[in-house]
Amino acid sequence: MTAFGSPLVVGEVPDPVAGGGEVLVEVLATCVPPYAAEVFSGERRYPLEPPVVPGVGGIGRVVGVGADATRLAVGDLVWCDSTVRARDDALTPDIALQGWSSRGEGGAKLARHLHDGAFAELMRVPTENAHLLPAGAAEDPARWSALVVHTISYGGLLAARLAAGETVVVSGATGNLGSSAVAVALALGAGRVVAPGRNRDVLELLVDRFGARVRPVELSGDEDGDRAAVVAAAGGPVDVVLDLLPPSAPSSVTRAAAMTVRERGRVVLMGGVGMLGGADLALPYPWIMRNSVTVRGQWMYPRTANVGVIRLVAGGVLDLGPERVTRFGLERVEEAVAHAAAHGGAFERTVLVPRSG
Repeated sequence: MTAFGSPLVVGEVPDPVAGGGEVLVEVLATCVPPYAAEVFSGERRYPLEPPVVPGVGGIGRVVGVGADATRLAVGDLVWCDSTVRARDDALTPDIALQGWSSRGEGGAKLARHLHDGAFAELMRVPTENAHLLPAGAAEDPARWSALVVHTISYGGLLAARLAAGETVVVSGATGNLGSSAVAVALALGAGRVVAPGRNRDVLELLVDRFGARVRPVELSGDEDGDRAAVVAAAGGPVDVVLDLLPPSAPSSVTRAAAMTVRERGRVVLMGGVGMLGGADLALPYPWIMRNSVTVRGQWMYPRTANVGVIRLVAGGVLDLGPERVTRFGLERVEEAVAHAAAHGGAFERTVLVPRSG
């Protein structure tokens, strides 16, 4: 990406060189987020600094390891987590999403060091961000690249301390990330998942795929009516609300879902509501206090979440088989970005496979 608003350019750049605490990876597959076009146009105001090779995580083969690697070896198949944390503050480390975004000036400094992402044949990543995959993942790396989506929703459910048998409301359930949260919540043992959304076709898809444990709610836009409909669909106390709505969604939709949670329930905010302006989320102080409700934000996930979600997939509890994967070679990156924007629904994955061309 040479500039915001300009087409992506495919060309040769010098091979990255892994330094201390880093590994070099040949990229086999990387998901293109449905909102990538909004990032590249500048609409989402991400703090990328062009020129930059974008891309947010991917599947690859290790081609070089540093002296600090004790388990990784050349030839290993790995998942490269884009969530990079500074190593010089254990309590509140600066964070950057390699090749994608960052938080604050410390995160920007980190992003300048690990500047380039996965839309390339080779990528260097911190040693701790390369996670071993089971041998079976080699059969379809493009399908496994959906880890970039599932790990986020898994991280949200970890933050919510979801327990087996609990009822979860996934706010934004019909979106690319929200539908993932429905699948992951069920994989973790949720007794019931309430799925509010406006897209009736996707709601039906979720029920067809997962059965009676999913309770769909077609939203009307009336905040009080939608809240009542979610409560009715839950058929009992709501233990957890996970919000994954995009920046375009009004805060009233988040509030309608959040205020269905039971006394001592948990609300986790992971979406983009308010990032592009609009009314702030206003949750009533007395309601939070008197009901002992926990409300917390969660950006991305802890490092251990990568291992957890890999185990879910490897064990067959989280099934990637039904996902619709469309593959593009690196030379078709602009086409891939457009395809991702047009096909960003439930369980749709647009994937770049850099070595295909």
